[in-house]
Amino acid sequence: MQLRYNFRVDPTPGQRIALARAFGCARVVFNDGLRARQAAREAGLPYVTDGELSEQVITSAKTTPERAWLSEVSAVVLQQALADLNTAYRNFFKSLSGKREGRRVGPPRFRSRKDNRQAIRFTANARFRVLDNGRLRLPKIGDLRVRWSRDLPSDPSSVTVVKDAADRYFASFVVQAGDAPLPPVGQETGIDLGLTSYAVLSDGTKTAAPRFLRGAARRLRKVQKALSRKAKGSANRAKARVKVARAHARVADMRRDWHHKLSSTIIRDNQAVYVEDLAVSGLARTRLAKSVHDAGWSAFVSMLEYKAVRHGRTFARIDRWFPSTRMCSACGAIGAKLPLDVRSWTCSCGAVHDRDVNAARNILAAGRADR
Repeated sequence: MQLRYNFRVDPTPGQRIALARAFGCARVVFNDGLRARQAAREAGLPYVTDGELSEQVITSAKTTPERAWLSEVSAVVLQQALADLNTAYRNFFKSLSGKREGRRVGPPRFRSRKDNRQAIRFTANARFRVLDNGRLRLPKIGDLRVRWSRDLPSDPSSVTVVKDAADRYFASFVVQAGDAPLPPVGQETGIDLGLTSYAVLSDGTKTAAPRFLRGAARRLRKVQKALSRKAKGSANRAKARVKVARAHARVADMRRDWHHKLSSTIIRDNQAVYVEDLAVSGLARTRLAKSVHDAGWSAFVSMLEYKAVRHGRTFARIDRWFPSTRMCSACGAIGAKLPLDVRSWTCSCGAVHDRDVNAARNILAAGRADR
């Protein structure tokens, strides 16, 4: 399976300028391609094919005075920007026709130099490589210093250089990693996700929600107030914006690290893992939106899924309409809906249930029944 490994990089001032140039050229090619296809559609002309678009906005554009500076960056960066545009169009068309699973996606939109995330991608034909001294050599960029935290399992097929809103640079490598099966264990678990107890396992184990965003509220409030006092367009406002972005990035990093550790523990200790398929997008529009976003359930469940595949475990999602909370795990009777403030209840059969533990047990039973 393909995995992505992210590492911090520390470009020199000159390399930052070269990267900014590459970000800008990739953005311009993407926007030029989008503009060309929109113009063709408005004029009633046929859809501009991928090859025609590459010739128009890259090859021919380089010969014009207005776009001659596109030659200053690697051609692979420009081609990959168009590849992203083509992928966005294909996803849009598949979504329109109903062939794409998941939520409907709209047509591609223009990129801005003020976007929080700037990225360029180098594939194998760009001849990027990791040097013996640990530096990452990129064409027309130079040798970037990488903060290696672990070894890559294989030679990367591509690398994406990303600059985030916090003014940090990352190198994201795509590698082919083989399966790493774990020793079989005799335990299986169902997981009920929540806001107070983040993950409740069917054996009764409860993991409290860390609430990283709530914990950082005081710091975030301070830097956001400082940002609001700065004059728009000033250098001090730009510095304050970076401080706000770094404060949010710290929260996201802590949450991601915690997700990785918890998901690895669950996958290591259980042969099969079953999780309820929550409607996160719907819950994120309720009065609990801030807590739902802080929990990051979707990212956590995605980690469980790919780690289960890699390590030879069973993973399944239980239908979101399954009445896991109000079904008695002892007799199977389904009771009335329970308000959120009701944390325990008694079934007519006499069984007394903890709301979350009962739900986790029902999720485990449902997962086993579907196998």
